[in-house]
Amino acid sequence: MSSNTRERRQWIEPPPLDPPPALRDLVGGSALLAGHLARKGFATVSRARAFLSDARYSPASAAELPDIEPAVDRLNRAIKSRERILVWGDFDVDGQTSTALLVSALRRRGAQVDFHIPNRFTEGHGIHLPTLKGYLDGGVELLLTCDTGVAAHEAVDFANSRGVDVVITDHHALPARLPEAVAVVNPRRLPEAHPLLELPGVGVAYKLIEALPGDEDPADLLDLVALGIVADVMLQVDDTRYLLQRGLNLLRENRRAGLGAILERAQIPAAQLNEGHIGFAIGPRLNALGRLDDANPAVELLTTSDDERARFLAGRLESLNARRKFLSSQVYESAIAQIEDQPWLLDYAALVLSHPDWHPGVIGIVASRLVEEFGLPTVLIAVPDAVGRGSARSVAGVDIGVALELSAANLTRYGGHSMAAGLTLPAENIFAFRRALSRAAREMAGDAPADHSLTIDGFVGLDEVSLELARDIERLAPFGNGNPPLTLASRNLKIAGRRGLGRKGEHLQLNVEDENGNRQRVIWWRGAGRDLPRSRFDLAYTLRASVFRGQSEALVEWLDFRLADDSAPQLRTDESLEIVDRRVCRDPQAELERAWQASPENLVWAEVDQPPGAVDRLNLRQCETLIVWSSPASAEIWAAALATAEPARLVLIGAPTSQEGKTAFLRRLAALVKYAINQKGGIADLEALAAAMGEREGAIQAGLQVLRATGKLDYAVTAGGQFRLRFAAAPASHELAMRQERLELVLCESRAYRKYWTTMRIQDGDDDN
Repeated sequence: MSSNTRERRQWIEPPPLDPPPALRDLVGGSALLAGHLARKGFATVSRARAFLSDARYSPASAAELPDIEPAVDRLNRAIKSRERILVWGDFDVDGQTSTALLVSALRRRGAQVDFHIPNRFTEGHGIHLPTLKGYLDGGVELLLTCDTGVAAHEAVDFANSRGVDVVITDHHALPARLPEAVAVVNPRRLPEAHPLLELPGVGVAYKLIEALPGDEDPADLLDLVALGIVADVMLQVDDTRYLLQRGLNLLRENRRAGLGAILERAQIPAAQLNEGHIGFAIGPRLNALGRLDDANPAVELLTTSDDERARFLAGRLESLNARRKFLSSQVYESAIAQIEDQPWLLDYAALVLSHPDWHPGVIGIVASRLVEEFGLPTVLIAVPDAVGRGSARSVAGVDIGVALELSAANLTRYGGHSMAAGLTLPAENIFAFRRALSRAAREMAGDAPADHSLTIDGFVGLDEVSLELARDIERLAPFGNGNPPLTLASRNLKIAGRRGLGRKGEHLQLNVEDENGNRQRVIWWRGAGRDLPRSRFDLAYTLRASVFRGQSEALVEWLDFRLADDSAPQLRTDESLEIVDRRVCRDPQAELERAWQASPENLVWAEVDQPPGAVDRLNLRQCETLIVWSSPASAEIWAAALATAEPARLVLIGAPTSQEGKTAFLRRLAALVKYAINQKGGIADLEALAAAMGEREGAIQAGLQVLRATGKLDYAVTAGGQFRLRFAAAPASHELAMRQERLELVLCESRAYRKYWTTMRIQDGDDDN
């Protein structure tokens, strides 16, 4: 859908650069790495060394943070006097790790410490006054915040009125006026370009502990700092990168029982852990607590030394994370269904969607995914009753916090920063809010076209892609915000094979081949349903070391492609290919027999209505002549078939299929499902079903969803991506009509491509006899 119509990005190729020999020597002679470092501003050996190695970097002193002295004095006095200290955090990973770090460090010093992380659903972000009152009534004498508090004027004033001092550590944007706290330790108060400016909340907490007097070294807490830096997507520069490098080294030593239990559950070898594991495995599990439940157990998980207790808590995280994935998938599918049903929603400058059944804890995750997919500021609103609760995510050039302020007449509450925010509003205001937010977003973005550029860091031949090169590139890690992975490109490739990956076939595994026959496996995450190039192309990708089927390998991850020349995509660019075009003929069967008689070794590709001896897409092989009996359902299937068969001669027939329309499609799919349940133990492969049906995998998924919505079928997806099917006897779901409409849309796309394929232009010089 949108992914097929998204504007192709303009590639910005690296300017010629001859890095100094000393810089090349530093990175083992690699011109690619040396050039990249020089373009990033690390042109001297000393600066490059400081970037590559934390041992060569000189960190800034904690004393440079604003208000650090009064914060240390007040905290030190509380420790010595055995005052009761309350650490107040936040429910995301940065808040969890900040709280765990402060609690651990202060208890080591003999402090009396309680902690509290607010509940997302009953208290919300920030300092909840009724909860705070209960702690103050219980005898708390010092309130210490982390990752929150910089705008908590009411809570600070209330604490002051009760004679309780407040020390704030935070990293969020500054309000017009700071609270009347004993200290407000926030790196946002530093001048621009200060090396401490980009610290996360847990980084500020670490610096506070580092500044406390005594011989206690807090360096063993840097694993917590690394978690917060990556999970909060902080800009990895200066001291923030330095702390992350040290923290990752500590994480690989696997000293913390709770993190060890998480790694065990996620099947991540500690010694191989990197920032990607934090961002895509550890962080989401910890965040699941705050999104769906109470985040306070995260502090126990991150501080306990009891292995059994750690495993128990990690198991709770695992189940919550599985639920988060399920709920996120539900919300995403529902959002896409809304867009397919109401495509005019994409005409607005901001995408605003709502639904009564969405879980408010996961809508922010899905909003981020929709921003990536559609390139629009996105707000998802859960509307369980008359009040809608929304999460907003934005794009470069649109400050969503300001946009909400301009739309405030429709809102009850809102808050956040330039790229993410939360809001509540009366459900009846959603339509007016969509218009107001879209107007604000359009004014902010102006008429300037969106930036669709892609910066290429270097071109390499496919034969140069290797595990050794991947490991060389990893010397630039950790990657992330401020230090993205290198974007490499290879020229003049073709698709030489493809298959679906993932539990739902949402990813693609491709084989690409250059002019010299060198091949490389490529993964295109969420690539299913995207247009594949139908002629030679240049590929942009990232490269990293990975483990596939127990073996270390160079993993190539698809980013973008551009055609190798400016010509329109054709059936094939090889001018030696002979094409016999019989797509418009009165007697397709006679044409098939004539082509087959010409050479009995010819391969006939047919799906749905298969003549004897024909093969489907899964059984294609290299052949001299390929006879195409049935028209393909998509450009992706067509391109993959040509790349697999590599024929010297094509005979195109494209006979009409007997499977036309939703009813016939569902009848045939139901028959295949019945056969799988009765004869194959209920196990069915998505790719095999698609081949048997002559359809795209997305159509099979949509069809199975319809059958499940009727109540007559249920299924689960195995770890290997297969469907485990079983008969059911449940009432029809209220989603049945919506699922049927979505299936009709998918089948319409297939019919439209088949119709186009039967008339698409054949290159000049084809055989018309």
